[in-house]
Order: sequence, then C-alpha cells, then structure tokens
Amino acid sequence: MLSFYLIDEQENVIMDPKGFNPGLIVLLLVGGLLLTFLVGNYVLYVYAQKTLPRKKKKSVLKKKMKKERLKQGVSAPGE
Repeated sequence: MLSFYLIDEQENVIMDPKGFNPGLIVLLLVGGLLLTFLVGNYVLYVYAQKTLPRKKKKSVLKKKMKKERLKQGVSAPGE
C-alpha cells in the first residue's frame, strides 16, 4: 500500500492527506439528519396550518352548563 505524507525540513509529519476523519463523517451525517428532520417538521407544520380546518372552541354556554352540572353532582355527558 502506498501512503503519502507531507514532511517538513525537520522531518516531522505535517499531514496525511488520505481522506476524511471518521469523526467528521459521523458528525456531518448526524448533523445532516437532524437538520433534515427539523426542516421537514417545519414544512409539515406550515402545510398543516394552511390546509387543516381550525379547531372549534367550545361555546361559553356549554362550559357554564358543564360547571353547573358538576356543582349539582351530575356528570356531564361524554365524561
């Protein structure tokens, strides 16, 4: 196997230009996956905000009726 090193005047090895550091590859892979996940979630959130219907709020009358029934000891329907 042929390897190539850059050597300075004092015969110190400066660099081994064989390839990428394995830690750098893992960091780039994990960072890329995380970035893809976050961007994908944001895109889905924006799409859902535009396309899905708004959630209807309970009317004040229904809330008051539920409170009164609970005060009287009768459970509200659906509970």
